[in-house]
Amino acid sequence: MVNRDINFSLWLDFVERDYLKNEFSKLIGNGTINGATSNPSIFASAITTSPAYKEQLAVLAGKSAKEKYEALAIDDIRTAAQALRASYDAGNDGYISIEVDPFLSNDTQGTIDEGKRLFAAIGEPNVMIKVPATEAGYDAMTDLLCNGISVNATLIFSPKQAQKCLKAMKKGMDGFEASGGERTEAVISVFVSRFDRLLDGDLEKEGMSVSKTGFYNAAKIYNLIEANHMPSVRTLFASTGVKGDTLAADYYMRELLAPHSVNTAPLATIESYISTKATAPKFPLEDSEINGYFTKLADNGFDMEEVYAQLLKEGLDAFEKAFKEMLDTLK
Repeated sequence: MVNRDINFSLWLDFVERDYLKNEFSKLIGNGTINGATSNPSIFASAITTSPAYKEQLAVLAGKSAKEKYEALAIDDIRTAAQALRASYDAGNDGYISIEVDPFLSNDTQGTIDEGKRLFAAIGEPNVMIKVPATEAGYDAMTDLLCNGISVNATLIFSPKQAQKCLKAMKKGMDGFEASGGERTEAVISVFVSRFDRLLDGDLEKEGMSVSKTGFYNAAKIYNLIEANHMPSVRTLFASTGVKGDTLAADYYMRELLAPHSVNTAPLATIESYISTKATAPKFPLEDSEINGYFTKLADNGFDMEEVYAQLLKEGLDAFEKAFKEMLDTLK
């Protein structure tokens, strides 16, 4: 559940047309969620498996695959934004995110142009444009925020990425404020569970604790973001669903409950989370505890810089693959 006493928000990491038109509003109305996110993989799954898009696709016959995708996505994001608008107007988040074409991750101007075009086409103020945290993406974040478009910086794995996001966001928000703008917000989406899926096998061989690296890395980045004292920028904990049955479905959500933060999760994870009693926030952790964990990793031969680089590449590749496969089905 959303906890406004500590400024903790819960966003649904799921988009599908029939769900948005029915059950989605119930989650908002009962205070379970106050926002939502999407990504290329989520849209690929929805568009290729749900019959809800069949009628509109028939109307779009003759359009290019990307034109079809954008028409479908824009309608879904607009529906979600309108359902969340009352929350947004009340200052209770109310954002829905849409990601730019993942093949633009190294194209600053292309990202800016597409972000502005999607934002204008959707026509709702409570839309965040999702931008991968690449070298090209940082300048795009600044430009979008400077033009009053809120930003969801995605695929953050390393503290260095988070620091660059903060710098870009501050510059953009300062520019928007100087021009008379009033409200832009941003989140820095820190991916969590992918660390454990990558490293747990090797950690187990070394006799070390498993399912902790994502948690401690998220804690480190959370402390970094909070130390910058930017009320309009929050940590968003993403990739919080578990794989397999060795962990409780809501493990990462409970471990990452933190003041001034957002958690975005799949529907099943949220249902598991709200079915049991909420725990007290575990963050912030002491830097000494966090640093001690990573010192132990380094002492056992784990190079976090290599891990960060690998996970970012895998994340970018996965979104490109999902996007391409979806476009191929729409041709």
